[in-house]
Amino acid sequence: MKITRLDLPEVCLIEPRVFSDDRGFFFESFNRTVFAEMVGTDPTFAQDNHSRSYRRVLRGLHYQLPPKAQGKLVRAASGAIFDVAVDIRRSSPTFGRWVGVELNDQNHHQLWVPPGFAHGFAVISDVAEVLYKTTDFYAPGLARAIRWDDPAIAIDWHLDGDPLLVERDATAPLLADAELFD
Repeated sequence: MKITRLDLPEVCLIEPRVFSDDRGFFFESFNRTVFAEMVGTDPTFAQDNHSRSYRRVLRGLHYQLPPKAQGKLVRAASGAIFDVAVDIRRSSPTFGRWVGVELNDQNHHQLWVPPGFAHGFAVISDVAEVLYKTTDFYAPGLARAIRWDDPAIAIDWHLDGDPLLVERDATAPLLADAELFD
C-alpha cells in the first residue's frame, strides 16, 4: 500500500497494491496497522456508507462538528468520482484550501479525509458507487454543509455540465458564514 500526503498534508491518497490475473483482481482495501503507521493516526471506524449516484451528481461539502466529527476513508467501487477535501479548521495555515483527486474502479485509489475537513464528490462517469468508512456515527444535529460553489474556495469540480444537487447542498452557507472548527 502506498500512501501519499497531498497539498493538505493531513489528507492522504491511498494506493493499494492490486493483484490481477485472468480471474479478476484482489486488493486489501484497509489495513489498520499499515494505515496507522503511514498516516500517523489509528482510526476506529464506526460506520460504512454506500451511495449510488449518476453523472453530474454532486454531494457535499459535508462535515460534522465535534464531539462527533468524522474522518472518512472514501473509494469508488464502480464508476468514477472527483473527490474533494476542504480544510475548515480556522486555526490551520491551510484554512479554506482544497485538494481533489479522481477515484475510480480502475485505479482503486482511496482518499483519507480526517476530521476538520469538509468532504464532497462529483460523479464524472455515467454511474458511480461510492463506499466510505467514517470514524463516528452520523449525528444529524451536528451535520453541516458548505456551499459547493463558494467563490472563496473556488473548487474545479471537473463536471461537464451543471451539477445535480439536493436543496441542502444548493443552499448551504458560504465558508465565511458556516459553523466551523477552531
